[in-house]
Amino acid sequence: MKSFKDKVAVVTGGASGVGRCLAEQMAADGAKVIITDINAQKLAQTVSELMAAKPAGSVEGTAADVTKPESMQALADQVFAKYGHVDLLFNNAGVGLGDSRSPFWELPMKDWRWGFEVHVMGPINGVDAFLPRMIERKEEAFIVNTSSGNGGLYPLPQTPVYTSSKAALTSLTEVLRIQLATHAPHIGVGVLYPGPKLVNTGLLDSPRPNEFRDPSNPPPKGVAMSELAERMGGIEMTPPDDVAAYCLECVRNGQFWMIHPETNMSGFETRAEEIIARRNPVDC
Repeated sequence: MKSFKDKVAVVTGGASGVGRCLAEQMAADGAKVIITDINAQKLAQTVSELMAAKPAGSVEGTAADVTKPESMQALADQVFAKYGHVDLLFNNAGVGLGDSRSPFWELPMKDWRWGFEVHVMGPINGVDAFLPRMIERKEEAFIVNTSSGNGGLYPLPQTPVYTSSKAALTSLTEVLRIQLATHAPHIGVGVLYPGPKLVNTGLLDSPRPNEFRDPSNPPPKGVAMSELAERMGGIEMTPPDDVAAYCLECVRNGQFWMIHPETNMSGFETRAEEIIARRNPVDC
């Protein structure tokens, strides 16, 4: 897909971070972009700000909850009713869980439910709502699932929920690509690993719905990624617009593994070597 002009794109988690930047850049290229988020107020503010730039395309917002199949189906119905088709689907919504606060076995089940509902069932709900009609159209289309190097490439043991949910998302995206290559080769698939450095977003301060809160073990107060970077010694960060630009370059090239060339792959390489050699992992 070499051009986004007049393409219809849907971006979940589009009110901020990488999702917002994807919408901004595609609209600038002439796409009709629908962003969705559970935060309706922030969604409306984002749409207003992006449209104030008078892009060649357009940006509109519809509040939806990726963890609710009926919400994603309603979003798909609305988009297809208005435009008749969808060319690009970005399953981008993600959350920070604060799951480093307790060992694996002490984390509340609501942490596990929230992480997997957003990072695994969210993309599944998105695919289920949009893909069948994208297949029927028999025109070129593309789906991007946003994973993470944390779990998608190798596990960071401090964040068991986040890590395992992103590992699951990587696997299901690989399966989706293989099955579409057989059943609907006109639809491409990619899995995005934001980077190459810590991405400057508000992920760690994700608003958590009450249904996923456990008062007996509340998550810590969220912080901006920039504050985390300072705590880590002022490490270099990657702006979200750089991640979006690289992602869209990969879409244009039909690239599945969307891993920036400057990403540090040493953790993945060590893990792969351990697996091949049947060697026990080195304890962190």
